[in-house]
Amino acid sequence: MPQKPLNRSLDANLAFLDEMFGHSDDFYTKRLMIAGVPCAAIMFTGLSSPEKLCRMALDMLDRDPAMLGGGEGLCDYLLTQSRIPAEPDAITDETTLIEMLSNGLSVLLIEGVAKAVAFSTQEMPQRSVSTPTGEGNLRGPQEAFTELLRNNISLLRRQLRTGTLAAEIYTARTRAKTEYCLCYDSRLAPQETIDALRARLAAVEIPVLLDSAYFASFLKQDKLNLFPAAAYTERPATACARLCEGKAVVLVAGCPYALIIPSFFAEHFECLDDYASSAVFAGLIRILKYLAFLLAVFGPGLYVMAVAFAPEIIPIQLLTKLAQGETSTPLPPMMEMLCVTLLLEIVREAGLRAPQSISHTVSLVGALIIGETAVSAGIVSVPVLTMAAAATIATLAVPSLYEQTILFRFAVILLAGCFGVLGLACAALTILAMACGSEPFGYDYLYPLLPPTHASLRDGFVRSIWSRLAQSREVLSRDET
Repeated sequence: MPQKPLNRSLDANLAFLDEMFGHSDDFYTKRLMIAGVPCAAIMFTGLSSPEKLCRMALDMLDRDPAMLGGGEGLCDYLLTQSRIPAEPDAITDETTLIEMLSNGLSVLLIEGVAKAVAFSTQEMPQRSVSTPTGEGNLRGPQEAFTELLRNNISLLRRQLRTGTLAAEIYTARTRAKTEYCLCYDSRLAPQETIDALRARLAAVEIPVLLDSAYFASFLKQDKLNLFPAAAYTERPATACARLCEGKAVVLVAGCPYALIIPSFFAEHFECLDDYASSAVFAGLIRILKYLAFLLAVFGPGLYVMAVAFAPEIIPIQLLTKLAQGETSTPLPPMMEMLCVTLLLEIVREAGLRAPQSISHTVSLVGALIIGETAVSAGIVSVPVLTMAAAATIATLAVPSLYEQTILFRFAVILLAGCFGVLGLACAALTILAMACGSEPFGYDYLYPLLPPTHASLRDGFVRSIWSRLAQSREVLSRDET
């Protein structure tokens, strides 16, 4: 769509802005004379600072009119010679004028000039850099991203002090004209991957962009594959580590979470503490996370299958306990497990969405109702409740795969409860096929776990010592994956 240029008439430009924003109480206009030239200062009071603009205007009021040469001379002086922090390029069309005002800049309209000058007078309220709330680590930097895009870029540059860090800022195709930034190391990141990612992000057209996760569904090749095509982090240190591996990071204005592309399955089981701890302890913790993921996905379904279809695989003493529990409940094992799992998810969702002042009460009441009361009334058995609770706790060990774990768990329970061993095997093969079939930007999603190589032991299922990791210098490459 062609851009409508600004008018040389100051009154015509002000009339356009008054028609556009005149009904907004935070829209501020001030006519003034600068070097004998009629001008108008424009801003949104909640985004720009009137004090900063006033100091700039006072600095210009004592200029000699003859020295500046009218409106054109004043405009050229502000853009090329003035010490005032003006943007290097003049505003020449109405669309750019609106975007500059919405970004918190002040704009000076000049009589007789079809251009406007923008000044950096932003003074928007912001949340200060705080500690991460969703990624717990004992060691490493304790800074988290904020909602301001420029602040987040600066946090990355503080961690990655190299001239090869590229930060490309674009405007998304949304009604709100939200900005996003594509960050990558130009020396390490594969150029074809960056070009493909840049093209996909530019093609995204959505009504609103409030979170970097909105991009994720547009980056997946197979829409039915439940495994994520990207990872998320609120830690600049984690984003910096991924940049050093040749990956790309996408930051969105107003979102305190970075999008890391491409993402591999093994990365969901890693954290900063793995590399700050000893290799033996880090390997043990990583194996425990893999076991927790398997328990969260297959534990309830395996219990239902064993009780309903294959009780011979259960030890006699344990089978006696399970039989006593199941005979006292009215529901079959599959329905009982589904009901308990659903109730636990309802309690979790209620505790998460409820106001903070009553969230603890919701969790306490939910635990009492589902736990003691349900067992005492004979609605659910103790073994089912124990297995469902264990699976729920195990889910929290890998929080980045929480959504996928819950969906897989329900599918496994249904298939195992309906078809027994065959259903459980089909569920496992389907999940494995999804993982093997996922190829984010042409890379193997299961790298470095499958196929088993030296990389699986170097930094996959376990972690090697730092001297070997430093020698490997592992960077994203299709030759290695």
